[in-house]
Amino acid sequence: MAAISQIRDKELRPVRWWLMVVAAMIVAMVLVGGATRLTESGLSIVEWKPVTGTLPPLTEAHWHEAFEAYKKIPQYRELNHGMSLAEFKNIFWWEWSHRLLGRTIGMVFLLPFLFFLWRGVLSSGLKARLWVIFALGGLQGFVGWWMVASGLTHRVEVSQYRLAVHLMLALIIFAAIVWVLRRMNAGTTALASTRLRVTSWVLLGLTFLQIYFGALVAGLRAGRVFNTWPEIDGAFIPSASRLFFEDPWWRNMFDNALTVQFQHRMTAYLLFAVAIWHALDALLGRAERSVVNGALWLVATIAVQAMLGILTLLHQVPIDLALAHQGVAIIVLTLAILQVERMKVRDAPLAAPVLRPA
Repeated sequence: MAAISQIRDKELRPVRWWLMVVAAMIVAMVLVGGATRLTESGLSIVEWKPVTGTLPPLTEAHWHEAFEAYKKIPQYRELNHGMSLAEFKNIFWWEWSHRLLGRTIGMVFLLPFLFFLWRGVLSSGLKARLWVIFALGGLQGFVGWWMVASGLTHRVEVSQYRLAVHLMLALIIFAAIVWVLRRMNAGTTALASTRLRVTSWVLLGLTFLQIYFGALVAGLRAGRVFNTWPEIDGAFIPSASRLFFEDPWWRNMFDNALTVQFQHRMTAYLLFAVAIWHALDALLGRAERSVVNGALWLVATIAVQAMLGILTLLHQVPIDLALAHQGVAIIVLTLAILQVERMKVRDAPLAAPVLRPA
């Protein structure tokens, strides 16, 4: 049995490397998407051509054609009127790179997946999970265009609602891959109290919520509106009349730049507090070493993330700090997923079926 297990583990090693490459590419995709948003480049390509759009303009005439199409949308007329062709090329390359990377991820996922299916090295459970991930990736392409389309007619930027959905779907795909990778490992899970397991899930949920609020902040450019800390709009807790002046009241949570940034801050404080509580509970309860280490890494990374967020705010969202803030958020998400999974009671890890000869 041990020999069979070793053979299966060896066969799954390329699968693990493949999924790690895809996960790394998704991280790159998210960061390029963040840069695209920060440079106001996302509306520079006004058409969605999944196949022919792979190639950029190749002649000067094609460049002028793309530029003329951009001139027809509100963003050019109201924000960038008078932009030169050279300036247009700068924003075009950001958006084109973002779309090309998305197409590349699709191919990097699909082709090895088909090969592994043909080789028969994937168990039925693993195949089902990977098909779901592939379907979510296809959906992401449609969501990306749905987001861009929101800024082509009546707005000068994309909808913050659709931007948040686009980012969250990318991170759900990333989280699913991390979860599958963890499940493929043959190591045993750590014993932990019910309270530790519950707080690990709370941390994961708060991390997703915090990233969602961060996407709304980016969509509304709220980080460039209120640039003081720890006060915001002159107080630690702004007045209710400023936080909830829109009707109905709940729209403030998505459309009011002050409310959106305030709830992003408050969720950050709550996330940090729960992470400290979780770590102390693991330490005082003498949890297994892997659980304690995972909890401490979460606290440290969330602290770094909070400091980056404050610096990004105080410096009025420079692209380097903003992307670092976004990148560390993905690290926090990864650590939160691993902390949940290492304490989750599970059956045998996802493994390959009996190998068939080549």
